[in-house]
Amino acid sequence: MTGDRPTIAAFRPDDDRMADAVALLESLGTEPLADPMLAVEPMGGLPREDAEYTILTSKTGADLVEGTGWRPGGRLCAIGEATADALRAAGYEVDVVPGEYTSAGMVDRLFGEVDGARVEVARSDHGSAVLLEGLEAAGAYVHETILYRLVRPEGAGVSTERAAEGALDGVLFTSSLTVEHFLDAATERGIAEAARAGLADAVVGAIGDPTRETAEDHGLDVDVVPERADFEALARAVVERASEAGEG
Repeated sequence: MTGDRPTIAAFRPDDDRMADAVALLESLGTEPLADPMLAVEPMGGLPREDAEYTILTSKTGADLVEGTGWRPGGRLCAIGEATADALRAAGYEVDVVPGEYTSAGMVDRLFGEVDGARVEVARSDHGSAVLLEGLEAAGAYVHETILYRLVRPEGAGVSTERAAEGALDGVLFTSSLTVEHFLDAATERGIAEAARAGLADAVVGAIGDPTRETAEDHGLDVDVVPERADFEALARAVVERASEAGEG
């Protein structure tokens, strides 16, 4: 462990999600390192209203439809409780939340009932192909609306410098894009190899299998993938592993 408390990097967007992440990590006895690796650029569109099923994949999407007057035409589906809670807070009734908070989980949940149905998917420009392809394989007529772009904020990457210095005990990768943005930031700083070496000595957490696969495709070893694909589960699992390593 690099200090009295493990230093854990979080890559959430610089809004209430990062504030919540920092508060959680502090409550778990760590030294949080906030390094927002994602920023939201709304595209100005809204989901179609004529679909029999509408799927929103993130809290960001739910926030963007709030107060717009948009109403889903059929059943409203949400990937993850955070998305569902945001939709409910915005006044929407959520009909479907899969037990597994992933694109594959949503496909599995809807597979037997969307044959011949119109399905609207509203999400970011970096959505997984698993959702669209899986729904099409289930016989659905799928339309995708890009609600927002995800970009790397200017100045992001302080965590790469800490990693290169060997001063990180853990990292919390919450999407494939956070992995890619971390590595891009390290490359731009000319410290890619040192940052990778630093991660090899830290606890690397990935929120789910798609994020794990991206990290491994880029040559990173992933130590922790929580059973439940949400931030709190990821944070607790990484902090526990980092604390055990520090005691050892």
